Amino acid sequence: MPLTAPSLPPGLRRRGTLLALVPVLAVSAVLVAVLVRTAPGDGAGDGRGDGRGATRPPVAGRLLTVATWNMCGVRQWGCADTGSGPQKRRAVERLVDAGADVVLLQEACATHAESVREALGESWRLAFRPYTWRDSGGRTGTIDCEGRGRGTAGLAVLSDRPLSAVRSVPASQPEVGLRRGILCATVAAVDVRVCNAHLSLPGSDRAHPGREHRDDQLKALVAAVPGRTVFGGDFNLRPPGARNRSGWVWPPAAYDAFRECDQASGADRSGRATHVSGHKLDYLFAGLPRSSCTVRDTGVSDHRALLMRVDTG
Repeated sequence: MPLTAPSLPPGLRRRGTLLALVPVLAVSAVLVAVLVRTAPGDGAGDGRGDGRGATRPPVAGRLLTVATWNMCGVRQWGCADTGSGPQKRRAVERLVDAGADVVLLQEACATHAESVREALGESWRLAFRPYTWRDSGGRTGTIDCEGRGRGTAGLAVLSDRPLSAVRSVPASQPEVGLRRGILCATVAAVDVRVCNAHLSLPGSDRAHPGREHRDDQLKALVAAVPGRTVFGGDFNLRPPGARNRSGWVWPPAAYDAFRECDQASGADRSGRATHVSGHKLDYLFAGLPRSSCTVRDTGVSDHRALLMRVDTG
């Protein structure tokens, strides 16, 4: 998505319609609905299907690989020319082929996310949190992706092993305008909490265009995760530093208590570009030892994907 806030509430749909269409887990604390798709026999220790008639072996030893990718799947948000739904699905499959056990997606369409889960195999799980739009009258609804049958726009967490304690994290959001969000879940098999965050662009709040929400959103995110965690997503924010006038929004704990995927040392605050603008906007932080970090150009988004491997032992 371009680095500008959407100018209109595209495809607004009342939340009640979504609730009538799909089974959901209601998260009343933040008044959103989280869709959770599980595999048959969850928790029974069955094999890991790869969607191609074979069985995917469990992660070797204690290693877990988490990927994050803004797939630019909401066509009306400047993404119409970034690739088709099938192309984006295959891009996620390639992330899995590269080793991803958990994939955090931003700007996904619900139908696309479900098609990815189906393509990966019946052992894969999906948690989906829709974005919402709040108007000046206080009414809130979900946002339809442009195109027939694409579903609502939102955040997704895909995992090749069961997800538990799926929750949205309450955080400051625009009073009027697009509300993105934070979605967390626990990969119980390795006792790791994963969180997918998409932070608000400056100017997103129509009622208060100059109000900054990313500082409070980051504080809420960092406060919500335990030590055994991998969290990240599209932060719409460059790393802290003298050349970043918005660097003050970063809570010190983000880099002090955790390590970012591309962070070379404790004092390092740099990282390879993840956006076509030439800036780093996408992040993965871990409270566990890292063993690798990869930046991958999928060719079908304005964002590159990040993959980080951690030792869960």
